[in-house]
Amino acid sequence: MVGATRLDEERLGVRMAKHWADFQYEIYLNGMSGAVPRLPTDLTRLEELTERRLGPGPVGYVAGSAGDGSTARANRAALERRRIVPRMLRDVHERDLSVEVLGRALPAPLALAPVGVLSIMHPDAEPAAARAAAAQGVPYILSSASSTPMEQVAEAMGDAERWFQLYWPKDPEVARSFLGRAKAAGFTVLVVTLDTPMLSWRPRDLDQAYLPFLRGVGTANYFSDPAFQAGLAKPVHEDPNAAVMHFVGMFSDPAKTWPDLTFLRENWDGPIVLKGVLHPDDARLAADAGMDGVVVSNHGGRQVAGAVAAADALPRIAQAVGDRLTVLFDSGVRTGDDIFKALALGAQAVLVGRPYVYGLGLDGQAGVEHVIRCLLAEFDLTLALSGHAGPATIGPGDLTVD
Repeated sequence: MVGATRLDEERLGVRMAKHWADFQYEIYLNGMSGAVPRLPTDLTRLEELTERRLGPGPVGYVAGSAGDGSTARANRAALERRRIVPRMLRDVHERDLSVEVLGRALPAPLALAPVGVLSIMHPDAEPAAARAAAAQGVPYILSSASSTPMEQVAEAMGDAERWFQLYWPKDPEVARSFLGRAKAAGFTVLVVTLDTPMLSWRPRDLDQAYLPFLRGVGTANYFSDPAFQAGLAKPVHEDPNAAVMHFVGMFSDPAKTWPDLTFLRENWDGPIVLKGVLHPDDARLAADAGMDGVVVSNHGGRQVAGAVAAADALPRIAQAVGDRLTVLFDSGVRTGDDIFKALALGAQAVLVGRPYVYGLGLDGQAGVEHVIRCLLAEFDLTLALSGHAGPATIGPGDLTVD
C-alpha cells in the first residue's frame, strides 16, 4: 500500500506505509526537520491558490460553471447536507480500502476523472497527471480532448490502469479510429460522456473570450489521428486554422440517441461506462443497451445551470440499477469525507476532477500525487473513525441529512 516513508518510525511507534492514513505521519515526521507540505492539505483551498497564481483564462476554464454557477454550488451543498454518523467500538485496526470495479482490482475506490486541455494548467499536462495516478495505483481517465496524444500518455504510465474517455464525434470513422488507438495503447475501460452534445453557456469563459480548442489546444488526439487527417484538404501544419474548424464541426453530435450505442459495443470489446447520467430511467436504458456502468455526474456543474445535484441523483440511480450496472460518481468531490458519503449513497467508486487539476497547476506531477494522497488519507481516517474497516460496509445508514 502506498504510504509514508520510513522516517524515524521507531520514535513514533508506528508501522509506516501500511495504510493510506499513514501519510499524516510522514508529514509530521518530516516536520521534525522543518519541512511542511508544499501545498495545503485542506484541498478546498487549492482553487483560491490557483486563482492567484494562474491566468484568468485557464483558471476560469477549469473552475467555471454553467450559468451563474448554481449547479456547482448545489453539488457541494448536497454533499455537505449529508452528515456522517460515526459508530464506536468496532475493530478498525486493520483496514483495506481496495475494491473491484468493472473487473479491475483497485487499491481504493478512486480514479482521476477525465479533464481535457491540461496544458493550459501546466506544461507537463496529461503525462504528469497520468504518472501521478500510476505512482499511487489509481486509474487515470484520459480525455479525448487532451493536449497530448493518447499513445504518449500511455507510454508515460507503463502498465498502470488507464481508461479512455470519448467525446463521441459526428464522424464514425474518427470515433472508430479513436477506439482502436485506445485499445492498442492499453486503455481498458471506455467512458463515454453523454452530457456535452454542445457547450453550455459559461460566463467565465465568455467574459474572457477564452476557448482553448480554437487555439488548437485539446486537439492532440484529433490532429494525430489518420481518420481525422483524411478529412482535411491540407496537413494540419500547413493549415492549422482549417484543422481547428474541422475539429469544431465534428467534436460532438447532438443527434445521437440510445440506439447509436450499438456502434460503441461493436467497436469496443471492454467495459463501457456512460458518463453524465442523472435520471433513473436513463440508467435503466443504459443497462438495457448492454452497457457496463454509469457515472452519476452533472459535469461538475459545467453543462446545465439549475440542474439536480449529482449527490441528490445518486441514491435513486443506485437503487434503480445498482444490481445491473457499476455505479460511479463525480461532481463536487473535494474531500475524503465526500468519498465516504458517495459510497454511502450507492456509488462503488468516485472520480475526482478539479482538485487534481489545481494540484497539477500548482506543482505538476507532485501536486497531483499530493491531492491523491490527501484524499485517500482523509478517506481512510474518516472510514476508520466512523467504524469501518473497508468500503464494503458503508451504507445509507451511515448518513443523516441536515
